[in-house]
Amino acid sequence: MKVLLGITGCIAAYKAPELLRLLQKRGCEIHVAMTENAQNFVTATTLAALSRNHVFTGMFSDPDSVSGLDIAIDHIRLAHSVDLLLVAPATANALAKFANGIADDFLSTLYLATRAPVVIAPAMNSDMWSHPAVQANLRRLVSLGVSIVEPEEGYLAEGIIGKGRLAALETIVDRAFQAGAPPQDFRGDTVLVTAGPTCEDIDPVRFLTNRSSGKMGYQLAQAAQRRGARTLLVSGPTKLDPPGGVEFIDVRTTEQMREQVMKHLAEASIVIKAAAVSDFRPSATAGQKIKKDGQSLFLELVPNPDILKEVAAKKESRILVGFAAETESVLQNGLKKLEAKSLDLLVANDVSQPGAGFDSDTNIVTILTRDGKRLELGKRSKADVAEQILNEILAFRKRHA
Repeated sequence: MKVLLGITGCIAAYKAPELLRLLQKRGCEIHVAMTENAQNFVTATTLAALSRNHVFTGMFSDPDSVSGLDIAIDHIRLAHSVDLLLVAPATANALAKFANGIADDFLSTLYLATRAPVVIAPAMNSDMWSHPAVQANLRRLVSLGVSIVEPEEGYLAEGIIGKGRLAALETIVDRAFQAGAPPQDFRGDTVLVTAGPTCEDIDPVRFLTNRSSGKMGYQLAQAAQRRGARTLLVSGPTKLDPPGGVEFIDVRTTEQMREQVMKHLAEASIVIKAAAVSDFRPSATAGQKIKKDGQSLFLELVPNPDILKEVAAKKESRILVGFAAETESVLQNGLKKLEAKSLDLLVANDVSQPGAGFDSDTNIVTILTRDGKRLELGKRSKADVAEQILNEILAFRKRHA
């Protein structure tokens, strides 16, 4: 695999030579592009010696160093020749450029020109990482199909402990190989994924919902699409941009989600119900805003349709995957749901655990299967969890072929 390693101006750039070596050990041909600021932390000479290739440090290189090629279009030539663009470390500035189409140096211009998969491993101060502008840029990049290797919590350069340290190099390499040469093991499948919450209106202003962000379902849809599946994503209201390449269906209520799931069920070979649907809705919706009059308000709730149960009744040869977000007796409740809903796989997690609850970028899950297999996954990114869930679907299908 031919990899373009992009390096930006962050203290973690000192790890770039080791990352380069790890990629080479996996058989990669490495080319390097550095921003001007990156050269304050690691030299182009070092990276050229290790990669045994010219290191691009600016839009206009020495023509002798690139064998007389037209240096004005190096970014186009290189962008079209690599199998993967890996940017590690990536600063907040680089994320902003990539997310908003700013092309003012070799690396950002190459990013816009490449047709190859892109993996970005950010590293920065923890306050910068959590800033809404940075998080918005990350969401935008994910929606464009970029794979983000999130930073880790740990000791940072400024002497504090927080989230922002470059992810483990082995993790970055693994994700690079997943993105650069993703297996097309879902080619021929149509995967139907539901995600996010549903909302049930009380009046024109108020509604019932839950804290689901949709992140897990969106990661599953993106992973399935990258691995060759035609992917349908039926989503309740979220703050996320739809992943690139998926067929996106926007809904609001549980009944609307049910309608779309049943409409497209015949097309699906795999159904993954990751949405956190509202189990109840008001028996009636007020036409006008309900005014506060100092009296107690009694709200009658009626059950919503059980989409998962209805799909199970028409399951036929489809693989059906459900989720169980629990706060107690996680495995016991998960096993009950697995049987009661006639599921093939169930993903159970304790949403009260740190790093596994709603709106988190990580998850801690146990995957249960109908034939008795149990796989516990420790805290990891939802992107990694999505890949593992897809792996378990394939393993289950193979066992029951």
